This record gives sequence, C-alpha cells and structure tokens, in this order.
Amino acid sequence: MYELVRITEKSCYIRCPAKIGLVRLEGDDVCLIDSGSDKEAGRKVRQILDANGWHLTAIYNTHSNADHIGGNAYLQKQTGCQAYAPGIECDFTRHPILEPSFLYGGYPFRELRHKFLLAQPSGAQELTPAQLPEGFEMIDLPGHFFDMVGYRTPDDVVYLADCLSSRETLDKYQIGFIYDVAGYLDTLERVKSLSARYFVPAHAEAAEDIVPLADCNIAKVNEVADQIEEICREPLCFEQILQRLFARYALTMTYEQYVLVGSTVRSYLAWLKDTGRVEGRFEDNLLRWQRI
Repeated sequence: MYELVRITEKSCYIRCPAKIGLVRLEGDDVCLIDSGSDKEAGRKVRQILDANGWHLTAIYNTHSNADHIGGNAYLQKQTGCQAYAPGIECDFTRHPILEPSFLYGGYPFRELRHKFLLAQPSGAQELTPAQLPEGFEMIDLPGHFFDMVGYRTPDDVVYLADCLSSRETLDKYQIGFIYDVAGYLDTLERVKSLSARYFVPAHAEAAEDIVPLADCNIAKVNEVADQIEEICREPLCFEQILQRLFARYALTMTYEQYVLVGSTVRSYLAWLKDTGRVEGRFEDNLLRWQRI
C-alpha cells in the first residue's frame, strides 16, 4: 500500500484505496491528482516525495469525496502547494461538512462525522483549464458526483477518478454511489469513446482498454434500476424500497451504507420517474413509489 507505480516516464500513481495520481513536470516539480483519504495518506505521499527529491507544486482534485481530498490540508501545510477543485466540488472541498450533510439530508449525527465522509477543510481554488500545467486536459465526468472531472496528461495517460468501479467492487458492494444516474450513464458512454495510452481509474486497475470495464459498470446500473422497478410492483415508500433492495443483494445496513446507498436509491427513483418507469404519489402523508 502507498507504493509508487510508474506508468510512463512522467505519469505515475500511488497505490492506495483511492489511487493518487502523480505526474512529473519540469525539473523536480510534480503535481498530484487527488490526495488520499486523510492526514496519514498525506504523510505517506510526503515520504514518497522526499524519497525522490520531488517538489509538490499543486493538487488537482477530481472531486470532493473525502477519500480524494483528505490529504489536501496536510500536504498544503507541509509543502505550501496549491489545491484546485472543479465547480461545486471546490465548495465541498473548502467546506467538507457539505458532504455528510448532503448525503444525510440534514445535519449529520456524530456517527456520520468521521474521515470516511468528512475530510479536513483545505484552501482549494476553483479549477479552470488555464490553471492546469502545460499539456494537461480536463475531462468532464459528471454523474458519480456533481462536477467530477478527470485529467489527461501530456504523455496521454487519462486519470478517470470514480466513474468506474472494478468488477470485484461491484460484486462485493453491488450498488455503487451515484448522484445523477442519467449523467453517469452518459459519462460511461463518453469514456468508452476515449482513446489513451493508459487509463487509471481510482478504484480499478490501470488498463489500456477501458471499454470492457465501462460496459460492466453500465450493466450494473441497468441491473439495479431493473431491481428497483421490480420492487415497486406495489406502492412502497423509500424506506421499504431500501430495505427490500438490501435484502435482494444480501447487504448489511450500517449508518454509512444507509446514507450512501440511500442517496443513490433516491437518485435512481428520480431517474426512473423522469424516464416514465415509476410514478410517485402521496398516500396517508407518505410518498409512495410504484412502477408504471
């Protein structure tokens, strides 16, 4: 864990639960793509930088989930580097209490205020293409989170953030977090059309051909949508749908799973309603969902 993996002469990643991209710039300068989950991840990154005599100039965050921005604050304090995040992700990075608050739908109780969902605040600036190193390209990858992006390096390595999960992850957790289902499917189709020397997803192995894994993720989204639609044969409220979905997939409910999968199921219901597959109506002051 926290091993430096060299893909090309310039583009690398640090192997950890959410891969951290590391790209060599001019001289001893390097930049990071994301920073890991917490202060300890930041320390591990700093050890790699020091061991190679590298100077960290900037962190380019793909999005604001805690496991991608958790090392920002430590690394900024230790190195004086800049941090950048795109669009709404910049606000979440500056004010990370927004993530558990958004997921829960209100002020998060104590068991949701931990490093897995709540990073330390960091002084991020809003990312624009002009702030990228020469030869870098920002790639819009919405769907998993609000304004998530990926990056293409000058030597044609594409870092794909969280738009893909490995087959093992999909088999284990079944329902991956999605904010906007339609946007996510559009992103996966766009990723299939990309060409690159290598692709580096944060939660899957680096690959030269990303199409099979993208197809696997698309199939899982459609499977989950079909399961929810089937569950809604009779009018059910959200909690009942969530309970039956957990039972079908043999998942175990925890506080974290409740907010992560729960938020995702609400997003599926919104997509299914907008596409005419389910309808919502109020009965006995409950919002009940039923397939059409």
